[in-house]
Amino acid sequence: MELNTWLIYLVATTGLSLSPGPNGLLALTHGALHGRRKALYTIFGGALGFVAVIALSMFGIGALLKASLTWLTLLKWAGGAYLVWLGIQVWRSPPIGLEVRGVAEARSGGSMFQQGALSAITNPKAVLFFTAFLPQFIDPAANLLVQFAIMAGTFAVIEVATELIIASMAHRISPWLARVGRRFNQACGGVFIAIGVALPLRS
Repeated sequence: MELNTWLIYLVATTGLSLSPGPNGLLALTHGALHGRRKALYTIFGGALGFVAVIALSMFGIGALLKASLTWLTLLKWAGGAYLVWLGIQVWRSPPIGLEVRGVAEARSGGSMFQQGALSAITNPKAVLFFTAFLPQFIDPAANLLVQFAIMAGTFAVIEVATELIIASMAHRISPWLARVGRRFNQACGGVFIAIGVALPLRS
């Protein structure tokens, strides 16, 4: 993967990690209820789940590319349209917040890891997103396994770092989201719309 392509991918994945989603909300909740250290189980479970979803999406795309490179062009334009639609949905979504009452029940690290992983794997929007998102960056002439390692590794690192910050500052972030969450969602939605319009036009 060329450096400029990877940098664009890095910016896009950072925007994705910051946008509202089930795993971000789960990290926020577990951070508030169980503390940062315990929430790491949830965060790493979610990262592993997303790597599995990326593998499923990317190697499925790779199989199509072996049949015909025309599929790459079709996937890029269909994916761009989906990203624009997703951006509009994020733009219009209500702000997320968190209200913690009482004392949380003790949870094992294994159960929290499992919940994080299942939250990522069972989210159908994640599969749709990565199927739309990844073709914008795949080079059909390069080794697919190497590209998978770079893309999945980059996303996992960004996702873990973002959710760790969210979990660590759960009690501070939640009131902030209640105040400016709608504008934050609009900013994230605008990023997705811009990506959806611009990336299919890249050569």
